[in-house]
Amino acid sequence: MNLALWIGAALLAVVALAGGAIKTFTPQAKLAASPGGAWTGDVSAAFVKALGVLEILAAVGLIVPAVVGVAPVLVPVTALCWVLLMIGAMVTHGRRGELRFAILNLIYLALAAFIAWGRFGPWPFTG
Repeated sequence: MNLALWIGAALLAVVALAGGAIKTFTPQAKLAASPGGAWTGDVSAAFVKALGVLEILAAVGLIVPAVVGVAPVLVPVTALCWVLLMIGAMVTHGRRGELRFAILNLIYLALAAFIAWGRFGPWPFTG
């Protein structure tokens, strides 16, 4: 199960890093014109970039604390924060009628919940 939690954290970190980089470095007008990105046209560019930076930090928080052995409790804390972020994303996409993106957010939420459950519960990092 430890391996499954590591794989899940790595997959979620890749998703967070990619999404964060896109939100941070892509112009807002281009994001708003892309599938699933129309919501960015309804908020400020600073908000989109802030979300992007938070997603990049989440990618770091899902992997680095456990790898370096410093405050590994940050891994499940980060996963729990990702659950909250995905709830917001699901609400946003749901309100816009973008069901396929809300379902994708639900998958990411489930993966983050699995990581939080596993690392807070039966398979915490011990050191």
